[in-house]
Amino acid sequence: MIIIISGASHTGKTVLAQKLLEKYHYPVLSEDLLKMGLIRSGCTSLTPEDDRELTPYLWKIVSEMIKTAVENNQNLIVEGCYVPFDWKKTFDAEYLGQIRGAFLIMSDDYIRKHFAGIKAHACDIEQRLDDSCYTEDVLISENRFYLEGCKAHGSGYIMIDKDYEKEIQEGIERWFVHAAEANT
Repeated sequence: MIIIISGASHTGKTVLAQKLLEKYHYPVLSEDLLKMGLIRSGCTSLTPEDDRELTPYLWKIVSEMIKTAVENNQNLIVEGCYVPFDWKKTFDAEYLGQIRGAFLIMSDDYIRKHFAGIKAHACDIEQRLDDSCYTEDVLISENRFYLEGCKAHGSGYIMIDKDYEKEIQEGIERWFVHAAEANT
């Protein structure tokens, strides 16, 4: 099975991928690591600030990696913010049967109530060099963007509104576990 975890910055994509890795022992493909490898190697002139251009650029590569994993009956967790809302259009039905995906989204209220904690967990897995641009208003705006995109394209999402751990666990059950069981 392929698990795709996307969403705005600071929503816990990398932490969730790490937890799923520890539980299921699926390898993880980090779009951020791929992005930085391509940028640092000079394989692209894009920069870390070119988010809108990076999504189609990286998705071309990542989607082909996903197809290869499916064709080889391999499990994989893909995590990062460079997943297009209409990602399902990339795959034929034979592939979609093996892929589960959801975007992590925090409500405005959750961000306002838990902003200090969100920022405190920003480096739980990866070390961020400069996180100062991620203000409460920026996080609210980004999460609204992801929610609107998911609704417009019918993409699955996990809404974090009150209890992060509980809502993530329920989302995992809904989007990854039960969806996989229903398909077997």
